[in-house]
Formats: sequence, structure tokens, C-alpha cells
Amino acid sequence: MTDHTATLHDMQARLDALRQGQCTPGEYTHRERQRDALLAALPPAFGEVWHNLLDRLDSSALFAEESCSFSHSDLHDSLQLWLDKARQRLNGPA
Repeated sequence: MTDHTATLHDMQARLDALRQGQCTPGEYTHRERQRDALLAALPPAFGEVWHNLLDRLDSSALFAEESCSFSHSDLHDSLQLWLDKARQRLNGPA
């Protein structure tokens, strides 16, 4: 099930770029909403969670800094956790 390895690698690189400020949350979410093939290979709950995280990231873009409502670093960590779980699900146990 490694057909999606390149997609996951690209998603990781884009998340790293987001964390480093090399792309905006809007740019990130626009691209990452177009992962239909990968999401189809995962259980439906993965898609629901992914789109929820992207919605939260879009909303967080309204805040320039960390706030009690939106923590950019927490959202980035949640996206990372999702990627890790998707990678594990698709590649099986290490």
C-alpha cells in the first residue's frame, strides 16, 4: 500500500513549510483540500478529521498570533498527528 507514499511525503513537506512560515494557512489549506485519492484510501473518519483540521486552520488565519481560541502550533501538531496516523494506517505496522 505504498502508492500514497509520495503524497504523504509531499503533505509532510508542505506542513514543514507552513510551520516555517514559507506558505500561508490559506495556501496550505487550498492545496491540502485536494487530496481525494489519499482520503479515499483511508477510512471515512480520516477525511472528516482532515477537513475539520483544515477548517480550523483557515479560521486561525484570522489571528496573527497565538490566542486562547486558536493556537497555530497546536493546529500544526494536530496536522502532524493526522499525517503520522495516516502513514501508519496505509503502510501498516513498522
